[in-house]
Amino acid sequence: HCGEEKPVCVWRACTQRSVQAESTQWDGKTFEQLRQECLQKGVLFEDPDFPAADSSLFFSQTIPVQIQWKRPKEICENPKFIVGGADRTDICQGQLGDCWLLAAIASLTLKKDAMARVVPPDQDFDHNYAGIFHFQFWQHNKWLDVVVDDRLPTVRNRLIMLHSASNDEFWSALLEKAYAKLNGSYESLKGGSTMEAMEDFTGGVGEIYETKSAPENLFSIMKKALDRGSMMGCSIDITSSAESEAKTTTGLVKGHAYSITGMEELQFRGQTVKLIRVRNPWGQVEWNGAWSDNSREWDYIDKKEKDRILQNSLEDGEFWMEFEDFKKNYDKVEICNMTPDALDDDTKRHWAVSVFEGNWIRGSTAGGCRNYIDTFWTNPQFRLQLEDADDDDDDVCSVVIALMQKNRRKLRKEGLDLETIGFAVYEAPDDETQVEKDFFRYHPSKARSRTYINMREVSERFTLPPGKYLLVPTTYQPHQEADFIIRIFSEKKADIKFDGLSLSTCHSIINLMDVSLDPPHIYTITPHLSHTFVILCNTLNNQLLQLVGLRFADDTFNIDFDDYLTCIVRLENMFRVFQAMDKFKRGRVKMNMMQVN
Repeated sequence: HCGEEKPVCVWRACTQRSVQAESTQWDGKTFEQLRQECLQKGVLFEDPDFPAADSSLFFSQTIPVQIQWKRPKEICENPKFIVGGADRTDICQGQLGDCWLLAAIASLTLKKDAMARVVPPDQDFDHNYAGIFHFQFWQHNKWLDVVVDDRLPTVRNRLIMLHSASNDEFWSALLEKAYAKLNGSYESLKGGSTMEAMEDFTGGVGEIYETKSAPENLFSIMKKALDRGSMMGCSIDITSSAESEAKTTTGLVKGHAYSITGMEELQFRGQTVKLIRVRNPWGQVEWNGAWSDNSREWDYIDKKEKDRILQNSLEDGEFWMEFEDFKKNYDKVEICNMTPDALDDDTKRHWAVSVFEGNWIRGSTAGGCRNYIDTFWTNPQFRLQLEDADDDDDDVCSVVIALMQKNRRKLRKEGLDLETIGFAVYEAPDDETQVEKDFFRYHPSKARSRTYINMREVSERFTLPPGKYLLVPTTYQPHQEADFIIRIFSEKKADIKFDGLSLSTCHSIINLMDVSLDPPHIYTITPHLSHTFVILCNTLNNQLLQLVGLRFADDTFNIDFDDYLTCIVRLENMFRVFQAMDKFKRGRVKMNMMQVN
């Protein structure tokens, strides 16, 4: 796998309900609007946001071969979006090093409900075909609808990126294109963690297990996760780049992302054997040890049971192996829970979820890890209060903390990559003010991420006594800038203390007022916003006021001060845009009249 005196952050509670995906197109038009426009004009859609050009493929290298962008109807006579149902065998890797993404797609095909959300079924090459398709992904606590045209990169009339084993099936190739668009280019997808794509397909929360130090009940944990619909992947660590995608004598590939697609227990020579089914997204190159497709172990299994489990297995990249062999050969297991339910307990729990957003800013809130004690205290600080213990334990509260850095793939073309991140949790002092350096010098953390790592998200599960805590997310080195999001899952709702305005709100206010930070100017901000609030409330109709309330109010229908200011700033900016557009239109009308005269 591959500081400000008082740091401020913003948080909002997340409700677990289905929401309408937001359009990502530059003009805000939806998939249906764009499709209807093309049908009315009798043209095929050409995406201006992700053109059929080299810039959509690579940003750091030239292309050594002649690429032709072709629509499926130019590649084969009778293209289909999906043939006989979307299946994990529809996913074959192309020339791009994104096996991590393909492993996640293979797992997605096993979850039909999740698959239907990511790959909406209302599209094909026959009815209402207009050369446009759309897919939905979760990003930073919201669902996005990504449209693409169906021009795909080919060489000698063959797809060079992700493709199906069937030459006339195109859902997987178009899905990869939409995900590439979301992240800026195809090249941005090179290298990554299967967990990243799993979360983008589900909005779920991830957990990682090291097989060599995993709990004894790892098989039970994984089987329970699979039965509950969780998505899972695995990989073999490498010690150098030279080992990347190196094939072992047993047919496994190092530094390569696999998906886990099945688990079984069966009787073999009077003993219970635990088996796991793994899939190589290449669609070939398989394990050749015990319980592989043609191994003699299957000769001792009842034919009906053998047929059920093997399902006429061919050289399709998917294979079975004994779980003990799996643990010996693979190093890492990634589990993405479709909902944040406990995996180490027989009782399925539903967690309360809170979401925070914040920034690490050089010289302000980018203090680095605790090794840099002089600046560590300047990192963003979040106060948590765990009041109620778990239902089955009077002494502790279960909580999962996930820290995610935002938009790093998209920023690769600007020379930025993943930061090395982690977090620590401290028992909070009774004093409600900003905690300073001396506190961290003399107080150890109560919980922390196991390691600092350059992955998009770091997540850990903890059991903590009820009480007040301080969560400090950091980069490893100080002065490293990034935006982040924190998701906190607790069995009982955790109270979150918010201190101050978010940095983004402060920036918005200053930009809106277009003033300096001198005291005489600062004093004009609050009266202006109060005046704006009165005018806007008298201008908006009841329906718009209700929508504002739904957007910015909390569970008790209150709007805190930070959200109040954010709402007012956004509304004023919106009205300024409308006024400018109206002025522009009037100017054009006047100019046209002068031309006529």
